[in-house]
Amino acid sequence: MDHFEGLICTLLEAEGYWLRRSFKVNVSKEEKRAIGKHSMPRPEIDILAFSFSKNTVAAVEVKSYLDSPGLKLDELQLEHDFPEGRYKLFTAERYRSIVLARLKQDLIDCGMANVRTKVVLGLAVGKIYQKRTKEVREFTRSRGMFFWSPEEIKEKVKALANRSYENDPAIMVAKVLLR
Repeated sequence: MDHFEGLICTLLEAEGYWLRRSFKVNVSKEEKRAIGKHSMPRPEIDILAFSFSKNTVAAVEVKSYLDSPGLKLDELQLEHDFPEGRYKLFTAERYRSIVLARLKQDLIDCGMANVRTKVVLGLAVGKIYQKRTKEVREFTRSRGMFFWSPEEIKEKVKALANRSYENDPAIMVAKVLLR
């Protein structure tokens, strides 16, 4: 999974984002109680993608699923009172709102954001079960989320082949395969 996350980082950087990987959110004891899990570990965001021109941070969850059936829309659409399953930030409203609010405050506290910074949840996925990309896109869009489909990722990788030389494995592989 780390290599797929690395690929997504390369693609985000190519679009002008500044990144942090594996960001742990400092949820307080009171917030954990409000979530309903008083002894949970700190939530970890796969990638934080900062767009300074838009004053936005996308908290991006990365799921490759390359050798599996893929992301299942019905699992993503579940609604839980308490965080559970693979898509906690997507399926538990209270958990999501507390974690994203705490994330913003953590970023403000360390000088990486300000009170006007917008934080959005995001998803980048390498494979979608039954090719239901359109439905996943509609679902994420209806909730104001950032989303990259397998098809978009493929097109973005193809575009890497036309970039000038950089010592990045994803760019090199794109150049070797697509030139």
